[in-house]
Amino acid sequence: MSVIRPDRRAALGLLAGAAASGLAGCGRRDDGVLRLTFWAMGNEATNVPLLLPEFERLNPGIKVDVQALPWSAAHQKLLTAYAGDSLPDLSQVGNTWVSEMAAIGAISALPDFASDLLTDQFDAVLETNRIDGRVVGVPWYVDTRLIFYRSDLLEQAGYGAVPPTWAGWKQAMLAVKRVVGSDKYAVLLPLNEFEQLLTFGLQGDQSLLREQATRGNFSSPSFVAALAFYKSLFDEGLAPVASAAQISNVWTEFARGWFSFYFSGPWTIGDFRNRLGPETRWMTSGVPGPDGMGASAPGGSSLVVYSSSPRQEAAWTLVRYLSDPAVQARFNVVTGNLPARQSAWSAQAVANDPYIAAFKGQLARAEAVPKVPEWERIVTEMQIVAERMVRGEYTPEAAGAEIDRRADRLLEKRRWMMERGRA
Repeated sequence: MSVIRPDRRAALGLLAGAAASGLAGCGRRDDGVLRLTFWAMGNEATNVPLLLPEFERLNPGIKVDVQALPWSAAHQKLLTAYAGDSLPDLSQVGNTWVSEMAAIGAISALPDFASDLLTDQFDAVLETNRIDGRVVGVPWYVDTRLIFYRSDLLEQAGYGAVPPTWAGWKQAMLAVKRVVGSDKYAVLLPLNEFEQLLTFGLQGDQSLLREQATRGNFSSPSFVAALAFYKSLFDEGLAPVASAAQISNVWTEFARGWFSFYFSGPWTIGDFRNRLGPETRWMTSGVPGPDGMGASAPGGSSLVVYSSSPRQEAAWTLVRYLSDPAVQARFNVVTGNLPARQSAWSAQAVANDPYIAAFKGQLARAEAVPKVPEWERIVTEMQIVAERMVRGEYTPEAAGAEIDRRADRLLEKRRWMMERGRA
């Protein structure tokens, strides 16, 4: 499907007159130095300035101005800036935002002179940046979710590692629950989070959307099987019927054995290291699947250059620098972020970390989620229906049909656009 670039305000559905932030790049000043404006979020915004003195030394005619945005406001800020024609030269974006920014024509395709940046990447992560056959973003750092587990409690239950299949893992969870007692659980699956169910759903051999991603496919046998497995963990008392807001403190509850298996990403490594004492033994493991170790969704952030920037070459020069494996290895040391370039994983800080090892295998098995702008809304509806299923309102089959109904409604405009394009 060709990229459609509608009117800015109509495309985004923003209120007319929405004010832009005024943070756009200012280009050259009287001193002859070219200035790039780079928007970054959270921990990355705090730490990326540590990498820039070397970039500016290597490129003496370029200065970089980093503007920090909170993750909670970044998505809307980018859309508002697009509406007001005040985007920066380049920015960090969540991988799931790439398709939306590409659909409205906000970001530039990778130029030929930067095509070598496509090598040495994790396939599924790179695929999230490929829209209509064109790469429009470069992975900056990667993450995915896998299992953090209490290795000491699993050993007490008679297991040396997390079993690779759903059936084996459930038996291990039942064994752990016998060890910790009936007042505790085996796994935490917060009902207000979609990521755990999505991970189970990615284990199937059928796509989550069908008919060129214009309709839901959550009634497929493989996704209904995922719903059934997910529901069984609550029905059998292995997971608490609770939301994340009802968990006072994840690491405290993990340390006291209230749950022994926890889905999370690499950011949790630092949290557990800093907050769990040596008496709490834990490790990371790949995600079990129906027939063996399974898939998960690729995450992280990418770097994109905005098509409105008149400083394209300089912006891509910065992307190239931040994509260098040595620079990414250094960024791992200061942030804990996992490098996007696979060769950077040979750096000592990454290669010698026992908690990181499982992430490389999990990323190699990652499966890209559908690249439609409506995806984040679809998984929100999936989570709402799944919670109602856990509470007894739906069977797995009925829940799959209800998620399809909601997804089809969200994809109605996409179907109309596809039909219009064919006509």
